[in-house]
Amino acid sequence: MQLSRDISRQVGLLISRRGVVDAVIVGDRERIEIPPLTTDRVGRARFRGLRFVHTHLAGDLLSKEDLTDLALLQLDLVACITQRKGEPVEAIHIGYLVPENKKGQVWDFVGPLPINELQLDFGEFITELESEFLKERGRYYVTKAGQEKAILVIVVPPRRRKHVEERIAELKDLSRSVDLSVIDVVVQSPKELHPKYLVGKGKIEEIVIKSQQLGADILIFDEELSPSQLHSISTLTELKVLDRNQLILDIFAARARTSEAKIQVELAQLRYILPRLGEKDTALSRLTGGIGLRGPGETKLEVNRRRIREKIGFLEKKLEEVRGVRQRKRERRKQTAIPVISIVGYTNSGKSTLLNLLTRSSVEVENRPFSTLSPTSRLIKYPERKNIIMTDTVGFIEDLPKVLLRAFVATLEELDDASLLLHLVDISSPDLEERITTVERMLAGLGLSEKKQILVFNKMDKVQRPYAEQMEIRYGAMGISCVTGEGIDQLVRAFEMELQIVPPALEVS
Repeated sequence: MQLSRDISRQVGLLISRRGVVDAVIVGDRERIEIPPLTTDRVGRARFRGLRFVHTHLAGDLLSKEDLTDLALLQLDLVACITQRKGEPVEAIHIGYLVPENKKGQVWDFVGPLPINELQLDFGEFITELESEFLKERGRYYVTKAGQEKAILVIVVPPRRRKHVEERIAELKDLSRSVDLSVIDVVVQSPKELHPKYLVGKGKIEEIVIKSQQLGADILIFDEELSPSQLHSISTLTELKVLDRNQLILDIFAARARTSEAKIQVELAQLRYILPRLGEKDTALSRLTGGIGLRGPGETKLEVNRRRIREKIGFLEKKLEEVRGVRQRKRERRKQTAIPVISIVGYTNSGKSTLLNLLTRSSVEVENRPFSTLSPTSRLIKYPERKNIIMTDTVGFIEDLPKVLLRAFVATLEELDDASLLLHLVDISSPDLEERITTVERMLAGLGLSEKKQILVFNKMDKVQRPYAEQMEIRYGAMGISCVTGEGIDQLVRAFEMELQIVPPALEVS
């Protein structure tokens, strides 16, 4: 303390658990800044293994800035030594983190008290504190071994005040699709989006502190993060920071099975990564595996822009070859004059289930978003074999990343050759109208608005009959259930009439 007074500057020490001084830091009279620390930790559920002890010259206690550093850097504790006015002995004030509690506390304190009265067995203190954190986290958040825990950040801009709950549910589904455990959801409705932190630095710090208090591994934002926003938020935390686009890209990477799908996904990921390479030190370099880093992998994240562009060019050529093969198949199909029905719709609306039902197939069906990536074509065999080809395509979703639409153009080109589109809608979805609008808008963007369509409401078994009948009349739609088989016969007759196919029983000899 005397040295600090002599030079009229705050002096601080970073001390390891072994009692070794890792760093000596000198600030100015009013503040002191902790330099960047190594990302090495004692353990994910534990603190950093460093305590920060520094001086205050004006007789003040721990500041909000001190406590923010404590939380954001996950220090064992932070302490200030100060000479309080009217007191002959220097005082010490200690702050430390506490688990989530009903009072909403983030930290608690020891003191202030005269430094010669401090009796604290630091080793015993930090061991008990870490055990308390582990106990509280285990009590509320039971996860599978190795499963990463995520906090979802739903930023509701002025343009999207409605159906927030549906937006939350959708992001939860997307997160669970890659085996993430969602442990909390933060909803923020700013008047305008902050250009640097999306919701402002103070709010981001609160979110990061909460995530560390709960033991989260990943922050997932529902809004797309610009490269600069990704950088700014990542500098505040050691957690992985993803946006909705990157999560969707990760789901696609996890689902890709065919060589074509893998090409398309890798191409989309590289296009997404390219403008963010400049932020790799604080953001992308933290993604060393797991969620947010399937596909290209860590080595490709660290190559320079020229190498990335070369890879993109190579993949584009391979994708052109795929499109050529598809074009030849379509030409052969046209020569046979067999009509094609393509099923389109919002993701997880039951497209693959309907395909399996009508074609007697066994295409993989999962109750999660984007279970189908590559188009699947089969002959309809319900109730008997017909000369009609049915194609299932990738599901649509609101604000689908443009890089994915661009990469999947070869898949979506299948829709150009369809004689009829079956627009399948999950009638049990609370945001049914928005989902219909999303699909219609995307079809319009693909130049398919004028193509013949039949609107089909699926999952009729999940809603009340009066509501179902009302919605059918309102939208001029047909109602079916792929589970119970309700309405399937009528659907078959409807698309046969639309395609002007005469059933065998009605053919004139």
